[in-house]
Amino acid sequence: MSEKVTDHVEAAGLVDAGSIEAERTLVDDMVRVATEFLDSLPEAQYARAALIPFGDPAVEAERVRWFYTPTDHGGVPLGELSPRRQGLAMRLLASGLTRPAYATACVIMGLENVLDELEGWGVDWGRERTRDPGLYWVRVFGRPGDPLWGWRVGGHHVSVNLLIHEGRIAAATPSFLGANPATSPLLAGTLRPLGGAEDLARSVMGSLGRRDQARALLHPRAISDIVSGNRARVRPGDRMMHLRDLFRGPLPTPELSALAHRLDEAAERDSGYTEQDHETMALTQDPQGVPAHEMTGEQRGLLRELLAAYTDRSPAPVADAYRRHYLVESNLDRVHFGWAGSVSPGEPHYYRLTGPRLLIEYDNTQRAANHAHSVWRDPDGDFGMDLLASHRTEIPH
Repeated sequence: MSEKVTDHVEAAGLVDAGSIEAERTLVDDMVRVATEFLDSLPEAQYARAALIPFGDPAVEAERVRWFYTPTDHGGVPLGELSPRRQGLAMRLLASGLTRPAYATACVIMGLENVLDELEGWGVDWGRERTRDPGLYWVRVFGRPGDPLWGWRVGGHHVSVNLLIHEGRIAAATPSFLGANPATSPLLAGTLRPLGGAEDLARSVMGSLGRRDQARALLHPRAISDIVSGNRARVRPGDRMMHLRDLFRGPLPTPELSALAHRLDEAAERDSGYTEQDHETMALTQDPQGVPAHEMTGEQRGLLRELLAAYTDRSPAPVADAYRRHYLVESNLDRVHFGWAGSVSPGEPHYYRLTGPRLLIEYDNTQRAANHAHSVWRDPDGDFGMDLLASHRTEIPH
C-alpha cells in the first residue's frame, strides 16, 4: 500500500533527495503555521477548529466528510476570525497549494461577492448572508507535527484536504475548485478562474480526429454536475449526486428543501438526462474514452498540461513530482480522456480523465454554462485511506 502521494513516482526514480528535503521543509513550515493558528484561538474557536486525537472514529468520520456547496464545511469560518488569525489561516491554505493554485482559490473565494450581486443579493440558504467570502472554514485534525495529522480549508467551491505522515505529504485529494460565475466581465478583460482547465480540455477534444472524437464522447449531452460528488470514496457504479444530498445534514427549513428541489429539477431539465443517461455516465472500473498512448505527440503535450492544471493543486514538491511522473511515457499512456456535451465554447460540457490512481472531472453546465465545477481525486488514496488501511493491518489484534 502507498504511504505517500509520491510513492508511485519514487518507485520510478523521479523523486531525488533534494525534492524530498523541499517537501520536509514545507511540512515543517506547515506545522509552524498550523500550531500558531490554533494557539492564537480563544477556547471556543479552538474547540471547533481542532479535532483531536487523530484516528478517533468521530474525528475520522468528520475528516473524510467534505463539501463544495454553500453549507457548513466544519471548523471555524474566516469571518469569525481576527485579521491576524485570518492571515494565519490563509498562510496554511497557501502551504497546501502551488502559488497559481492559491491565487485561483483566492479569486474563487472573492467571487462570492460577484455571485451575490448576480443573484440580486436575494438568495436565502438560511443564514444572514448566503454568498459570503467569510464562510470558508478551517479545521485541523490531530496535533500539528504528530506522526499523522491533517487539515482542511473549505467553503463554497473550494475544498483543500491534506494529510501529513512522518513529515511528508501523504494525501492531497480530494481537491475541488469551482467558479460561479465561471466567466465575468472585467474592465477591458474577462475573469475565468478555471478557464485554462476548460480551454486545454477543449483543445484536446478538438485536436482528435472524427473517429477518436466519437470514441471520446461519453454522451452527446453534458451531465449537470461532477459524477463523484462529495463522496468520501469513489467506486465503479457511482452515479451523479443531486444537490439536496450535497449539504451537511438536512436543509433546515421546508423552504430551503423546496429551493434545492427546484434547482435540481431545473438542472435535470436543462441536461435532458434520464435514468438511463445517468447510468451511462456512471463511473466505471475500466477507463473510458481515448487512451493517451493512441494520441499524437502534440495531443499528449496538451494532455500533460491539462493534468498539471489539477495536480498543481497540491504543495509544490508534490506537484513537481506529478509533473515528472507524467513525463514518463508509460505513465501517461494509461490516462484516458472522455467528453460529454458540446465542444463549442459557451455551451454545456463535461470531461473526465481516468487512469491508475486518477479521476479528474470538470463540468460547466449550470447557469447556462456559466457555473463550473472541477475535482481531482485518487480513488485508491483519497484522504490517505490506503495509508491508514495498511497501518491498521499492521496492528496486532
